[in-house]
Parts: sequence; structure tokens; C-alpha cells
Amino acid sequence: MTVTDLRHRAEYAVVLALRAVVAVLPDAGARALGTLMGLAFYLVDHRHRRVAVQQLRSAFPTRSAAECRAIARATFAHFGRLLVSVLRLSTIQPDQLRAQVEIEGENHLREALALGRGVLVVTGHFGLWEVQGVAHPLFWPRMNVLARPLDNPYLQRFLERTRESTGNRVVYRQGGLRRALRALSANETVAMLIDQHIQPSNAVFVDFFNRPAATTTAAAVLAIRTGAPLVPIFALPLPGGRVRLVYEHPVLPPPPDAADPVAELTQRCTDVLEMYVRRHPHLWLWMHRRWRDGDDRGDRGMFPKAAGEVEGAES
Repeated sequence: MTVTDLRHRAEYAVVLALRAVVAVLPDAGARALGTLMGLAFYLVDHRHRRVAVQQLRSAFPTRSAAECRAIARATFAHFGRLLVSVLRLSTIQPDQLRAQVEIEGENHLREALALGRGVLVVTGHFGLWEVQGVAHPLFWPRMNVLARPLDNPYLQRFLERTRESTGNRVVYRQGGLRRALRALSANETVAMLIDQHIQPSNAVFVDFFNRPAATTTAAAVLAIRTGAPLVPIFALPLPGGRVRLVYEHPVLPPPPDAADPVAELTQRCTDVLEMYVRRHPHLWLWMHRRWRDGDDRGDRGMFPKAAGEVEGAES
């Protein structure tokens, strides 16, 4: 057994122990535990705290350093609660989850599906995106979730089981575009995240908080190739542990004479995400180094590390 495997097993054991605790706590107690975990990371994880504050100060130049530190602290607390929420998803019944959810904009998704070309839903590491993914099939047909495998195989299997527990299908990089195309041709929903830095060879640079950010082209390429509508989705935490699932208006496609339709459509999707992050800045993953400025070193943070960079469109 290698040192890496021992570390992976130890990480998995910690997650299982935490899951056991979360399973017996009341909702309020679980959320409090998540908050404490996030704040503990804020205190000890100096590197990611520094990254979060630096990026916040760049994104919000009119806010003071103290305000940016306060947002960073709230961000860590939120992601601690999110981690607990993901663990809790694996311990509750579908009816319990359904009772915690309210929906806004469901007509946007219904009308998009009625077109018969499938639907691309896009979001970011914002709010309770993992909860939205698991809750979605409780109200609509399943989603095909484009994802990267974690480098810890034990945590990978655990997360995959959670994501697929309500009927979704996780689609990984190898052959992912082909499987996404088949899903769209069957009028299914394909979901992806669009807010992580990726290698420039697979990216288009679009403005995010007035700075160029290397962004996946996968959503735009699929939408242009298939005519599938692009629907931004977001999951907002509400008081008492409830969740609001938001399905936004479909993003308008670029005009036929657009100079670079992939870049323009990617920018439009990113603009919607930025709008939500500006409204609720503490709900976005500021600890991820979104703007690399030529430095492609990977980061480890509160969540398990994924294998490789975020994928772009595949041929």
C-alpha cells in the first residue's frame, strides 16, 4: 500500500466519520457544525484565505480591506455548510429533500425542454450547486452532469453515488462530449460548471469582474452545434435550511454574423454568473484562483482535489 493510498483512505475515513455525525444532528446543529468547520479553515488555511481576500479586493475595488476580509470569512463559513450539506444528502430520503426546496423560474426549464433539442444548464461553484444537482431529478427528468473525477478514488465513488442517488448520470471527460450530444439529441438535460480556470489551449478568455479569465468553451460549442437552449441555474440558501432553486431565462444566442459566436455566448453565460456573484459574493468560491496570470499551479482547499484541469470542449 502506497503513501498516497494511505492518505486517500485516511481522508475517506474522516469523511465517513463526519457523515455519521451529520446524520444524527438536527438540521440546525448540522449547519452550525458546517459554519464552525468553515471558520476553522479560515483561521488555519492562510494561503487560501490570502487568495480569497486578494481576489475580492480586485473584483470589488471600492470595498475596503476589512469588507473584503469579512466576505472571505463568510465565504469559508458558507463552504463549510455546503460540505455538510453534501454529506447530509447521502443520509436523507428524497421526500425530505423535496420538502426543503422551493423553485423559481420552473417555466424557463419547461419551455426549453418543450423545444425538443435538449437543454444545457450552466452554473458555477456558487451557492448550493451540489444540492441543486441532486434535487433536480425530483421535479424533472434526470440531468447528465459533466464532471471531473477526484484524485481520491474512495471519495470519488462516494461523491458519484451521492450525485446519482436521485437518478442523475455523471459524465466524465473521456468521451464526454459525445455522450452529451447523445443526451441532448434525446431531449435530456446536460449540466456543467463554467467558472474554473482551464488550460488556455481549451479555453476562451472572457471578462469576469473586468478581468480576462480562461473559461471552458464546452457549453457554447454544444449550444451552437445542437441549438439546445442554455439555461443558467443557481441554488440559494434560505433561512431554516431551505433552498431556492433558480432557473433563469435562457441565454440569448449570438447573432448569425457574430465574429466569434463561441466567445460571445461564453461571455453572456459568464455575465449571468457574475450578476449572481455580485448579489451574493460570499456564496462563490473565492479560494479558487480564477485568474492565473500565467501561473497554472494547482490548489488544494476545503474540498477534495480533482484530477487534472477543468476540461474544455472535446472533439
